[in-house]
Amino acid sequence: MAKDIIMSGMRPTGKLHLGNYFGALENWVKLQNEYNSFHAIVDWHALTTAYEDTSDLQQNIMDVALDWLSAGLDPDKCTIYVQSEVKEISELFLLLSMITPLSWLERCPTYKDQLKQLEGKNIANYGFLGYPCLMATDILVFKAGYVPVGEDQIPHLELSREIARRFNHIYGDTFPEPEALLTEAKVLPGLDGRKMSKSYENAIYLSDTPEEIQKKVGTMITDPQRIRKDDPGDPGVCSAYALHKVFTKLTELEDTAEKCRGGAIGCVACKRNLAKNLIDFLEPIRAKREELVARPDTVRDILSEGARKAREAAARTLEEARKKMNLNPRSE
Repeated sequence: MAKDIIMSGMRPTGKLHLGNYFGALENWVKLQNEYNSFHAIVDWHALTTAYEDTSDLQQNIMDVALDWLSAGLDPDKCTIYVQSEVKEISELFLLLSMITPLSWLERCPTYKDQLKQLEGKNIANYGFLGYPCLMATDILVFKAGYVPVGEDQIPHLELSREIARRFNHIYGDTFPEPEALLTEAKVLPGLDGRKMSKSYENAIYLSDTPEEIQKKVGTMITDPQRIRKDDPGDPGVCSAYALHKVFTKLTELEDTAEKCRGGAIGCVACKRNLAKNLIDFLEPIRAKREELVARPDTVRDILSEGARKAREAAARTLEEARKKMNLNPRSE
C-alpha cells in the first residue's frame, strides 16, 4: 500500500536549537518511517517578515539542512527541498489566491498577533497577509493528507482545509482536506527560564560545542531563594532542573531532586552534571554535522534531488488544477 503523505516545513532563520528539535524535528525523524514525507525549508515564508535583509538567507538555508540531516532526517526516506526551488508552488499559490476571500486571511490569529509583536517592522504588505494561503499551497500541492502540528497551529491548518474545500466546491474534487497529526512536543525552557527561542538569545543549539554548552548551562537561572550551596532548594522553580527532566536518567533525576531539596548538592555541581548529559545527547548530532560541513556538495546534492522529486509531484497537482480551472488551451 502507498504510504499516506505528510508535509511540514521550517523557516530558514539559522541554526536550530533544542527547542526546534523537541518541538518538531524529533517527531519528523520518527514519522519518515511511516509516511511519504515532504519537508521544506520555506525560504519564501522567511521573506514575509525579513525581506529587507536577505544577506544571510543562503547560509541560513544551509544551516537548517545541516541540522535536519544531522538530527536524522534521511533523504532516502523523505523528500527534503528548498521551497523556492519548486516553482510549481508559486503558480498554484497564485491560482488558490484567486479563490481565497480576504476576510479569511485577515482573521488568521498569527496575522494580528505578529502585527503587534513586530510593530516596529514594516510588514503590512501583501506577502505577509497572504502567507497563510502560501502555507496552504505548500500542503495542497502534494495532496498531503496529514500535517504534523501542535495545537497552536490548528487554525492555520483549518484555513488550508477551507481553501481545499472551496476549490473542490467550485471546480470539482481535487484536493484532500489535510488533517492535523497532533504531536506531543516538549517545550524546553531557555537559559533564562523563558521558552527557548533564538529571539530571546537563550538557546542551546544542536551545533554547540561542549565548551559552549558548559558555558551556557553555567549561566542558567536556578532557585533564586537559594543563597548558599547547602541551602535547601526547590527543583520546581529551577530552569536547570527542567532540562534535567529531559536529559537525565530517571534514577539520577530523582537523586538530583532529593539532594537539591536537602541541600546536599550545590547549583554549580548540578549544572555541571546537566552540561555533561547535554553534551552526551548532542555529541552524535554534532559529529554528523561536522562531517556534513566538510562535504557541502553532498548537502547541495541532497537538496537538489529533493527539489527534483518535489517538482515532479507538484507538477502533477498543478496540471490537474489548471485543467479543472480551464486554463489549459484546447487542442484543435
